[in-house]
Amino acid sequence: MPQKQDYYETLGLRRGATEDEIRKAYRRLARKFHPDLNPGDKAAEERFKHLSEAHEVLGDAKKKAVYDQHGFYSENMQGGPPGSHPGPGQPHMDFSGFDFTDMFGAPKDEQAGQPNSRFGDLFGQFFGRAQQRRSEPQRGSDLEYALNVDFWRAVKGTQARLTIQRHETCGACRGSGAAGSNNIVCPQCNGSGNVTQQAGAMKFNLTCPKCEGSGRLRNVCTACHGEGRTTAGDQVEVKLPAGVKPGDRLRVAHKGNAGTLGGPPGDLYITVNVEPHPFFEREGEDLHIKVPVTVWEAALGTKLEVPTVEGKALLKIPQGTQNEQKFRLRDKGIYNQRKDKRGDLIVEIAVQAPLARDERSREILRELAQLHPEDPRSDMWSKI
Repeated sequence: MPQKQDYYETLGLRRGATEDEIRKAYRRLARKFHPDLNPGDKAAEERFKHLSEAHEVLGDAKKKAVYDQHGFYSENMQGGPPGSHPGPGQPHMDFSGFDFTDMFGAPKDEQAGQPNSRFGDLFGQFFGRAQQRRSEPQRGSDLEYALNVDFWRAVKGTQARLTIQRHETCGACRGSGAAGSNNIVCPQCNGSGNVTQQAGAMKFNLTCPKCEGSGRLRNVCTACHGEGRTTAGDQVEVKLPAGVKPGDRLRVAHKGNAGTLGGPPGDLYITVNVEPHPFFEREGEDLHIKVPVTVWEAALGTKLEVPTVEGKALLKIPQGTQNEQKFRLRDKGIYNQRKDKRGDLIVEIAVQAPLARDERSREILRELAQLHPEDPRSDMWSKI
């Protein structure tokens, strides 16, 4: 039966969206509605199921082509609904331009100029059965998972253990979808998978409707209802390399959903979200930090101890250092293990004025002002 949901609407896309647009939309929404990030939220869980279903179809080029042409997709649609291009093993005949009035004794539709619908109904019965052939093994869909890590675990690298919900190969039938080994030769097609239908003087070689083209009858596995896979929780070990940054995606091969009818599994993609640090700001492999200094330290120059990801480092600032002036400490940033590269630490000076709480302090500041009567705003006014 056609799906009720519009897959493009589910992903927030226009029809005809590209493969890259589909992939990005799914990843963005999957991170937002993933059950692990919304514990106990049934609405988010249901939304995630719809997103996964939409991506499983639109993310597969062949399935997407069928969906775009007919507005829905079913695993039984190997060649599309009746009237579409035939799939493997289906009859391929073009009756355009033929007048079957004499054969079926029915007048043509005067408005449309086409044979009476009795002809279409008859062929619809034949071709409708031809569509119901057994699905071929299909690769499982990929899974997306959002992983939150704190700043230091991202900098140093870490090992994470995730519990994910995924389709796994059914243990009862080992992915075949059949129960037991009592499969027998189909009596209707004698194991060939095809039957012959005749309409007047015409013969059609069609997929056998009884065995769906497999040539054998089988008992459906009760554990997976014939799909060959079940849903279960699975623990996955993931190693995050040192220097992983927000938005990085890690691929874990063969840990996506299991394929159908023995098809290969998809992959698991993990998107990393790094929690912010109260002092350090990251820009690639470089780190930025603001360090407060007093007026006299900035004026006279001094040596400061500043924090880095590997401990303390000594920074010498010269006399007359200005507020927001920046200094670079080479190779004191984040080490990126995958690039084998270390960034720098950018130190921004934040000059803090003293609070003159007593008369002696105010007197000293007034004397300082008399010693330095220059107006720091004079250059500004001259350009206005």
